[in-house]
Order: sequence, then C-alpha cells, then structure tokens
Amino acid sequence: MKAKTIKGKTAEEIKTALEAGMADGFVPTVAIVFLEADIEHKEICDVLSEKEIQVFGCSTGSNFTDGEIESNSVVILLLDMDRKHFQVKIKNWEDGGLKKAAEDIGVLGLEAFSKPAFLIISGGVAVDGDEIVDGLVNSCGKNVTIFGGLAADSFKMIRTYVFTNDQLSENGLIALVLDEEKISLSGMAVGGWRPVGTDYIITRSNGNILYSINNEPVLQFISRYGGIKDFSGDRMANVYLSANFQLQLQRENKHPIMRAPMYVNPADHSIVFAGNLPQGSKVRLSMLPGFDVIETTLKDFDEFKNEQPEADALILFSCAGRQMSLGPYASDEINRIKNTWDVPMAGFFSFGEIGRVEKGDTEFHNMTCSLAILKEK
Repeated sequence: MKAKTIKGKTAEEIKTALEAGMADGFVPTVAIVFLEADIEHKEICDVLSEKEIQVFGCSTGSNFTDGEIESNSVVILLLDMDRKHFQVKIKNWEDGGLKKAAEDIGVLGLEAFSKPAFLIISGGVAVDGDEIVDGLVNSCGKNVTIFGGLAADSFKMIRTYVFTNDQLSENGLIALVLDEEKISLSGMAVGGWRPVGTDYIITRSNGNILYSINNEPVLQFISRYGGIKDFSGDRMANVYLSANFQLQLQRENKHPIMRAPMYVNPADHSIVFAGNLPQGSKVRLSMLPGFDVIETTLKDFDEFKNEQPEADALILFSCAGRQMSLGPYASDEINRIKNTWDVPMAGFFSFGEIGRVEKGDTEFHNMTCSLAILKEK
C-alpha cells in the first residue's frame, strides 16, 4: 500500500497538492483528513470526491504531517488501499448515546468483514471516550483492534465534528473499518507521565463528571493541590486547567491511565473530564512534564518497532493537553516518532486518545500519544 501526505490552507491549495501527488500515477482511494474547525470542509471534500476518494475526517486544533506541526491548515494522509478492504461508517449518537453508536458501528464492521479493525473518531465536546471502547468491545469482543481519538477545536470547547464526503456530524462517530485479514492495524498508546504523592478517592462522580475527591469539592481540591485559583470557566482558564492538573486513575490488576480535565461547569462547580472516573476509584496527581516524559515515550516506541518493524503509514493521536504541557518540545517528540518508521504520517492534537497499552487492553486515554500503524499484508 502506498501512502502520501499533502497539506494546505485552502481548498485550492489542497487541489493543487493533490494533483501534484497523483502526477506519477498514484491513485488514492481513501483520504484521512484533519482540518482546523473553521476551514472550508465542504470545498475540500468536493475536491476529494471529484477524484472518487473516500473521506474519513474530523475537526482539529493544530495538526501535523510528516513531523511538522501546522496551524490554520489541513493535513491529509492519502492511501491507495484496495476498496474491497475498507469501508467508512458514520453514526450520530445524539439520540441513542455514544456507546450504542459504537455498538452499531461494531455490528456494521462484522457485517462487512469477518475480522474488522477500527480507526475511529468522535465529535462532541463533553464526550466520555470510554463508551466508544465499551461499545465496540460489546459488539466485536475484547480482542478487537481499535485506535483513534476525539476531535478537537483548539480548546475553544465550542464545536467539534466528524465528516465524510457528504455528511458532517457534531454528535457523530466515524470509523474507517478495515479488513484485518488484508490490512494490519497495530500500534501502542504511550504516556510517560509519573504520579506523585498518595492515593486519593473519587467520592462523588457521574461518568466523566467529577464533583469531589476525598469528600472535598473538586474545585477546592484543585486550589489546594494544583495551584489553580481561577475557575471563571472562560477559555484560557480551561486551557490552563487542562495543561496543569492531571490525574492518574489507578485500577487493580490493570495498567493505570491518565485522565485530563476538559472544562469547569460553573453551574454546579464540577469538572468535566474526557474519560470516566468511577466513584470509589483511586487517583494520584501527576508531575508536570519534563524531558523524561518525552524520552520515556520514545523509548517505548523504539522497543515497539522490534515487534512491528514495517509500516506503510502512521497516524498519531497526541493529546491537546500534551501539546500545552510540552510546548515546543512536542514537535521534537512527533518528529522522532515519525523517523522511527520513516514513512508518511499525519495526526492531530486530540481531546482524548484510544489505543492499546503495552501487553494490555485497548483503553481510552488522556495526555497520551496513541500511534496507529497501517501495513498491507
């Protein structure tokens, strides 16, 4: 399978780049499209549809292609995958819920292929990404291959969406369903964060909405332990919260996972997280990142290359909070991941990530790099 990346700031620039990419006889069948939320998505889809290219896309904040972080732009990974080996499915979850939409997509995947694998993204701002994993596992079993994340909008927290050639949904779930007998989808989710201090108990929560820790209102807890005083609920306050207050969820006999706050709900003083924080569970605070976070992440990916030495293309879902915390070093991390396999790569800074941890299950994560590796068998 051949892959190429293109980028541009307008539909006209994308059209020019696409024609240049196809000039050598390359005929892409699917385009993985990441575009900033305010860019002309319909015009870009029209450009791709004219070439009969299937679109799998979502809104982003910053995105990247082949290691370069792009702002106010569109990045596209083009693949010449055999049309018999993939399908794109999109489901609205506003009525039946996100978990039910994921279950439905799982059923559609099983109808299409005996062994489906899923590259999946959800729109929506206050999304509990655990429901995506739970829904697909319910339909396809524990060993189903899933990688993906949550669409973004540069921390505006207003509108994220997913789209295909002729459909856009702010409350939708989109999946690139692959025939895993023909196309390998592998990868790993790596965080590199280290917890500090003692365990705390989630004493009141509802799914991904957190009210109290150790019977202390969560905003009061953050004020004491996280050094965050401004809970006005405006955009910059939420950005600062996401970048500086991370919880590591401890699970018995399972890999711990990160949980990052999305925004403060001023109506009831709760905090909406991107993933589930079950009442009664244990959490620990995490250190602000340093070079060791990046080095740990890269070391884990270097070791994974021994298991998956070959790739046709890479797709990287890196947490938007990670970009805020790592600053300019996020670019170095992305470049070095890309260079590990040295094949075309596209990705974006997401509001949550889905991927398999080392020697573990597929999970929904925050503050993590989830790398999806595509290889034609």
